[in-house]
Amino acid sequence: MTLSKHGDVLSEVFIKFNCIIFYISLLFVAFEKIYHLQILIRMSGETNGGRFTLYSIILCVTVALCYFNSLECGFVFDDMSAVVANNDLRPHVPLKNLFWDDFWGTPMHMEKSHKSYRPLCVLTFRINYLFSELEPMSYHLVNIILHAVVCVLFMRICCMFLQESVSFLAALLFAVHPIHTEAVTGIVGRAESLSSVFFLAALFTYSKCTGYHKQTAWRPLIVTVLLVTIAMLCKEQGITVIGVCCVYEVFVAQKATFAELMQILQSIFQGKPRIPNWLKGSITRSVFLVGSTLFLLVARIKIMGAQLPVFTKFDNPASVANTPSRQLTYNYLLAVNSWLLLNPSELCCDWTMGTIPLIESIVDYRNLITFMFYLTMFKLGIYALRNQNTRTRAVIMSLSLLVLPFIPASNLFFPVGFVVAERILYTPSMGFCMMVALGFDLLVQNKKTLKLFFWLVMSALILTHAAKTYSRNSDWKSEYTIFRSALKVNQRNAKLWNNVGHALEKVSKFEEALEYFQKAVSVQPDDIGAHMNVGRTYKTLNASDEAEAAFRRAMNLFPPVIPGKSYTTRVAPNHLNVFLNLAALVSRDPKRLMEADDLLRTAVNMRPDYVEGYINRGDIMVRMKRLQDAVEQYELAKKYAPDNADVHYNLGVVYLEMGKPQLAYPNFEEALNFDPDHWQSLYNSAIMMQESGDPTLWPEAMKRLEKLKKRDVNDPQVYFTLGMLNMDMKDYSAAEQNFKKALELKPDFRSALFNLALMLSHNVHRPLDAVPYLEKLIEYHPDHFKGRMLMGDININHLKKLDEAEKNFLYVVQNDPKNVQAKHNLCVVYVEKGDLLRAEKCLTEAHSMAPNEEYIKNHLNIVRGRIQAAHKQHQQQQQQQQGQNQGQGQQTQFQAQQQTQGQDRQQMQDKGPQQAQGQGHQQMQGQAQQQTPGQRQPLPQS
Repeated sequence: MTLSKHGDVLSEVFIKFNCIIFYISLLFVAFEKIYHLQILIRMSGETNGGRFTLYSIILCVTVALCYFNSLECGFVFDDMSAVVANNDLRPHVPLKNLFWDDFWGTPMHMEKSHKSYRPLCVLTFRINYLFSELEPMSYHLVNIILHAVVCVLFMRICCMFLQESVSFLAALLFAVHPIHTEAVTGIVGRAESLSSVFFLAALFTYSKCTGYHKQTAWRPLIVTVLLVTIAMLCKEQGITVIGVCCVYEVFVAQKATFAELMQILQSIFQGKPRIPNWLKGSITRSVFLVGSTLFLLVARIKIMGAQLPVFTKFDNPASVANTPSRQLTYNYLLAVNSWLLLNPSELCCDWTMGTIPLIESIVDYRNLITFMFYLTMFKLGIYALRNQNTRTRAVIMSLSLLVLPFIPASNLFFPVGFVVAERILYTPSMGFCMMVALGFDLLVQNKKTLKLFFWLVMSALILTHAAKTYSRNSDWKSEYTIFRSALKVNQRNAKLWNNVGHALEKVSKFEEALEYFQKAVSVQPDDIGAHMNVGRTYKTLNASDEAEAAFRRAMNLFPPVIPGKSYTTRVAPNHLNVFLNLAALVSRDPKRLMEADDLLRTAVNMRPDYVEGYINRGDIMVRMKRLQDAVEQYELAKKYAPDNADVHYNLGVVYLEMGKPQLAYPNFEEALNFDPDHWQSLYNSAIMMQESGDPTLWPEAMKRLEKLKKRDVNDPQVYFTLGMLNMDMKDYSAAEQNFKKALELKPDFRSALFNLALMLSHNVHRPLDAVPYLEKLIEYHPDHFKGRMLMGDININHLKKLDEAEKNFLYVVQNDPKNVQAKHNLCVVYVEKGDLLRAEKCLTEAHSMAPNEEYIKNHLNIVRGRIQAAHKQHQQQQQQQQGQNQGQGQQTQFQAQQQTQGQDRQQMQDKGPQQAQGQGHQQMQGQAQQQTPGQRQPLPQS
């Protein structure tokens, strides 16, 4: 145990050391980038380099103070799918997979893919994993650093349109705004900040390729396109910087007015185009940008497979609503997002399902809010376009930063998989903060008598925002805390009730979880997932009838088949898990296996690419002894998911049960090819190597078992198999240590107790040391016949406890009357006790049980010979009449005869242990075989 603790400490120290090195490297890179930015600023001469440096430091310190407590947070919500369960982060997965899979690790061509294409963001996750695996702190630290870098870059962009102090205020508001907690504290929000870095860099670079009535500088323009591409590969909305650059080109760089543009358009429509030279250059640059945008969009669509993601009404209810409800709701959501920027007091991690009820009538009061939003935006637009000066240019850029990055998530052009998402407002909030800072500066300049009051209000706003951000970070500490905090804001979202239930399930609070699942059902009666969660929890609580009823209610909510339409597009893959869970429940009864198979067949008919359905059908087939049918099901699963390690593993299991180890082993190896950490394949392939008897395979088996031991230092099965391998390698000292470690973790480990005792008795010749383990074995497992036989052997040969030996063998014979070896060894005990008549009867019975066993026949002849000799001796004693010397002679002859008889008994006794040893070795191998495959993947519990 001490060694294990030291090993854990060393492992922990090693991980922390790697994390520290990673953190220092990131900080070095970040400060290096900021340093180069200072050089660019000084070269441009647009700002005061020393003051900008001071402001940058203040921003970085502010970000650190606001988000320091986020380092204590773990993986929550979408982090579980995008990071923890994403195989693309693992080093064994080829890097090219990042560019063919979506953000969650699902191949883009698959219908169930979310179509979120962010390979460079996933690459940063992979770098995190390389240094610290799944240590959350390193992921959170990178997010904090990225947010600080974005704040500095944003301040630099603002300096292009505002005074330096006003730009600092805008960046400070951006740094502390609570709306950003989801993007910064939530690990998946890294896509927002990472994309924003290149978004801002692209805009800054574009400003270098243009100017008032200047020629195009092609090098910065090409770099701009490169930066746009990188921004888009971090998150899709990065491409919207093209639109911002076009706005900058026309209204800032060329200082064009709306009236001037209208005159040019009028001349074109009149057939007398009057295009100024500056506009020709602008058109050239804009066409280059737009052409690049179209190329990127075509490439993006190609990778998507020309398919939009499929969302259900639970993800985005308005997307399936009728006209005009859909349009009214979508436009109202714009006002909701604006309100979150203005008043980020009630934040929620999930705004799907019933969070925002649909607007189903034109007289709904919320339409007035939508109208006020559009009126405000219209007034701002008129103000910005009416004149051409520094202030209007700042307003135009604020509006472009606010509006254009939000368009892809607005639902106005195509549906997205959410109603509102706070992290989506990360980049648009730059325009908002810029506009607030500009408005504040106008108030201070125009109302100088109230200057102190305005500064007090602004200071209070910044402090309250910073406090709210710091407080909000603690909500992201765990899944339970984040979803509980969401329920305080929104109780109309069944998904939140479900997720609190899931968090309680993870800590085995099933009764409390059931209450939340039932609440989810009451909030959203048509939520299939909620009914399924109720059923699963009842199943865990062994309330089978209630569980089955809940599953069947969920099944009744599936939409009916519509002729001529594909059912696949109407069913969420996770909802089909209700069939798997119900199949798992009914299959507990062997008489209902056919019913379980019908359920699973229905699931795969509804979605032919539903891999989990094939896997679980294969399991049912195995239980029905239809092994070839099971192989066919796993082959179908492999067709749709050729890189699924579980499928290859289960194929290997079935081939083992079919007695085809030559086909099983390659499937285990194939599973490890796709997932080198696949536990079952590592373990069972190691056992097959150990049992192969091929010493050349043993080192690899040892390597795999050691890998498993590092992964879980408390797994007794691994230590036991290591012990078996050590025995084959004749490293008995290591074998003893591993067996004892297995018993330390599992004191009643049947195979470990017996094989350790067997090794101590027969391999290292310490039979007395084997006694305590045999006693425990018999105590925990009274029906372990070979353990009792080995104990009887030691009682005869070493402890000389013949009565105990008789009990050992007699127990086996009584419970296993056909056990020839136990019967024979019991006969040996009778011989040792000198009860030759009973021994003869015993051996006669043993001979009738195994007439072809020569050693039993020989021992029977020996005993009969001894009985005859003793009978003759008795007759001679009766014939002798006198003499003490003659009596002494008879006594001497009897002693000699007893010595001969003792040698005969020793011969029989030696034969008994040899036979017991042979049986014991068979058991040793047999117990190892009991650890081999045959345990398929369990039915998913969703």
